[in-house]
Amino acid sequence: MSKLSSKSFWEVVARLILRNKIIILILIVLATLFLSTQWKNMRFTFTEANLLPDDHEVNIVYNQFLEIFGEEGNLIVLGVKDPSLFTVEKLNAWNRLSESFKHYDEVETVLSIKDLQKLVKNTEKQKFDLQPFIKDSLSSLAEIDTLQQELFQQYPFYDNFLFNKETRTIRTAIYLNKDIVNTSARKDFIIDILQVNVEEFEAKYNLDVRVSGMPYIRTINSQSIVDEIGLFIGAALLVTSFIFFLFFRSIRATLIALVVVSFGVMWTFGIIGLLGYEISVLTALIPPLIIVIGIPNCIFLINKYQQEVKNHGNKVRSLQRVITKIGNATLMTNATTAVGFSTFILTESALLKEFGVVASLSIIAIFLLSILIIPIIYTFLPHPKERHLDHLNRRWTSGFVNWMERMVKERRITIYITAVTLLTVSLIGIFQIKISGSLIEDMPQNTEFFKDIRFFENEFNGIMPLEIMVDTKRKRGVMKLSTLKRMDELEERINEIPQLSRPISVVSLVKYSKQAYYNGNPKYYQLPTSQENSFILSYAKNSNTEADLLKSFVDSTGRYARITTFMKDIGTDKMERIEEDLQTEINRLFPAENYNVIMTGKALVFQKGTNYLVKNLAISLSLAIFLIALFMAYLFRSFRMIVISLIPNLLPLLITAGLMGYLGVPLKPSTILVFSIAFGISVDDTIHFLAKYRQELQANNWKIKKSVYGALRETGVSMFYTSIVLFFGFSVFTLSSFGGTVALGALVSATLLFAMLSNLLLLPSLLLSLERSIANKETLKQPTINIIPEDDDTEGNSN
Repeated sequence: MSKLSSKSFWEVVARLILRNKIIILILIVLATLFLSTQWKNMRFTFTEANLLPDDHEVNIVYNQFLEIFGEEGNLIVLGVKDPSLFTVEKLNAWNRLSESFKHYDEVETVLSIKDLQKLVKNTEKQKFDLQPFIKDSLSSLAEIDTLQQELFQQYPFYDNFLFNKETRTIRTAIYLNKDIVNTSARKDFIIDILQVNVEEFEAKYNLDVRVSGMPYIRTINSQSIVDEIGLFIGAALLVTSFIFFLFFRSIRATLIALVVVSFGVMWTFGIIGLLGYEISVLTALIPPLIIVIGIPNCIFLINKYQQEVKNHGNKVRSLQRVITKIGNATLMTNATTAVGFSTFILTESALLKEFGVVASLSIIAIFLLSILIIPIIYTFLPHPKERHLDHLNRRWTSGFVNWMERMVKERRITIYITAVTLLTVSLIGIFQIKISGSLIEDMPQNTEFFKDIRFFENEFNGIMPLEIMVDTKRKRGVMKLSTLKRMDELEERINEIPQLSRPISVVSLVKYSKQAYYNGNPKYYQLPTSQENSFILSYAKNSNTEADLLKSFVDSTGRYARITTFMKDIGTDKMERIEEDLQTEINRLFPAENYNVIMTGKALVFQKGTNYLVKNLAISLSLAIFLIALFMAYLFRSFRMIVISLIPNLLPLLITAGLMGYLGVPLKPSTILVFSIAFGISVDDTIHFLAKYRQELQANNWKIKKSVYGALRETGVSMFYTSIVLFFGFSVFTLSSFGGTVALGALVSATLLFAMLSNLLLLPSLLLSLERSIANKETLKQPTINIIPEDDDTEGNSN
């Protein structure tokens, strides 16, 4: 598209908008009504964020495990650590509370102290019988003492699962129906039934009941995300509109900006519903993001309108020029921002792909709303009053521009030294960045449910399941003594790792069987010898009760066994070391020709997902840089200008990465987003500056210094305004109770502040220093698109 065609295109657009304003407003309202009907399709996520592609090997292995043993993240645990629990009234009440959950369809099974059974040898029938520890209810302290003696000293099978014998902590395990674990029925049960019953119990018996488990954590976490959406939208509207008002000192202009971004938020929710996407911790950020990104659009358009009105007083001509002169630049800047977000679409992660799609479409939507609504509304409003234009002549803005010009003119060497120093220090910091794959690290840490997570970590060594599945490659291979011995050795290694809980598997059950065969003597809680194995197994085969217990640990064919352990919240580096240690042990114990052993579980899948995202970060960011470089090449048709334009935008990213290293902020799914988002937004200032610089060059007969300072004066105030709005707008996310969202807000805010200074100081300095090699008619060829069309007359050029 040539300069002429670009200009004439926007003139046609301006005529269409201003001549068909009623029709356009009706179409906007109809589109908004249609999108609002899609809100009903929005749904909140009921699963963990799976950061890996569906066809990734880790997901394939995990799904293979689920096919054999079913959903593994269906356990909710209730715990009490209080000596007063061991009284007749309170312990019976605890057992009744646990028993009450069995009557709900959402619950598959409940295991509590009341449900514990003793394997008892039946010599007459040569089988094992199950006898309850508590037959009906407890009636005396003597019975409770006997119960404690048996549980804590005689039967190690249940230790560290339903109780901690060292601290006397008791817990109840509630296994949800696997069909409802990833549906809204889970939330209804946890919020309306579980929490209500637990709170009533706590109030009546003065006991502090701790609640946790993956379904519970996911439900409360999702509820926190929902609660924060309204907070972010409200805070973003309040902060950005307040700053907007401070700049323009016009209630009218502020209200127009609020109308635009409010429509943008409604369209964003409509896009999510229309596409059938879930509201996750990432997509929940998009509505406030649209407010923060939309306000700068309003600043550029309204500021230009007021400048034009001040110059010549003709309102219609001013609105026409707003569209023809700023429309193209606003389109380009919104397009580069959308490109920054759209790179997530190529990550193959469903979570990030949805985030990229919705964010990109929403940014294009807010551009359309801005360019349509603002000029149309102003056609219905009276001529701006003198006080509405006062901000154009503020002393402090002139002082800020003069300071920038003076720095570029007199302190260029200082600017370069500062930039090189920051780059060097940042590179050192980058090497200190760590990667985090924790499931709970970003969760609100001042909440009760987070404290409960830490409680169960301390008492039972974690609540996040890590599964090891042993494939013996033959039917009934699990119950062979050689397999059980190998599994036992692996479990001993797991026991030595302090970050993992005592494993549960068929091995424990076989040991329990031997103990039962020797009349419950705890010293026989061990695997049987070859001689003992045959007659102990004969007892087990005659016992239906034993078969019921086996179902959780062995599949119906006897080919597959699972070893379940629970993991503390640990960093990715520790998790990788543990995984390597266990894999080494697995390779030693289980020959590949006879066994196929895999490690999986939600915690491991999440950790692998984080590593996958970090590896893709470089690809995603490189792609964003490449696409935006192509964009610059299309606009400016100069390789040197592309390099010059990228330097002031890459430096802030490196500074932010260095800060992350020094401040101990790890790379994780939330902070990975910072770089692509910040780069896509910060490059907008570069486009505005270079576009004006080119125009000044052509107007000033290629006089470089005059053109650089002219571009600095013309764009400096608008860039400052928009950067301040973006800084405080993204700072809104620091109000979050989620650590990742706080880090995202703070890091993007800091990056954009560095980017503003870099574009206003470093970019013009580079242009001046390299003037001979870049600023000539041969190097700066005629642009493919003239971003800021030239004025038709001298009156319009009076700025």
